[in-house]
Amino acid sequence: MNKLSLRFFNIYHHIFGEHFNKRIDYKFPSNVMRWDLVKEVIKRKNYKRYLEIGCDTDLLFSKIPDLNIKIGVDPISGGNYRGTSDEFFKQNKNYFDCIFIDGLHTYKQVKNDILNSIKFLNEDGVILVHDCLPANFYQQAVPRCKMLWTGDVWKSIVELRTKDNIDVCVCRIDMGVGIIKKRKNSKKLEFNCSDFSKLKYKEYYANYANFMRIISYEDIFNFLNA
Repeated sequence: MNKLSLRFFNIYHHIFGEHFNKRIDYKFPSNVMRWDLVKEVIKRKNYKRYLEIGCDTDLLFSKIPDLNIKIGVDPISGGNYRGTSDEFFKQNKNYFDCIFIDGLHTYKQVKNDILNSIKFLNEDGVILVHDCLPANFYQQAVPRCKMLWTGDVWKSIVELRTKDNIDVCVCRIDMGVGIIKKRKNSKKLEFNCSDFSKLKYKEYYANYANFMRIISYEDIFNFLNA
């Protein structure tokens, strides 16, 4: 988005938003980024089939080693499949070991990307989702109003954590990386909500530790190998 659009939506959220200005300091480690996590997961699990949703400048995609299958999906730039994630999944015939989701950062689209990814996930495969831990209301506001933008990805994580057959946690690195396994939920979130899209950031701020099941980078493989 251009600066004028960001400014417009910033004013919009100031007028019509939650008017909640508290911040969260996650203390993300400076020496571990999302590509470090993905490369380590691929190496340790000996994965051979990789899919990335949302490539942009290939900051992550270019760092992934050559594998049996390596597909990057983006409608504008980067990767090797030009189109939306919905278009890709409609024609896809492949199954993957590792899927990284970093496309449109809205609850509805991320949830759709995750559910589509689950359909094409190999046994013992993993789905990783970027930008799960927003630090303040404006960083996660939709429409986008900041350059550094997580969107409301976090809402899809909260919803998935209430499911019986999906196991989810969030790694405390690089704006938060969700980790999803297709198996029995080992720590189900007991939270009743009729419409997760309407969750407020104020509620997230008060409950984020419980909502997101945050783990350190060092604990990732304990979760993956459980």
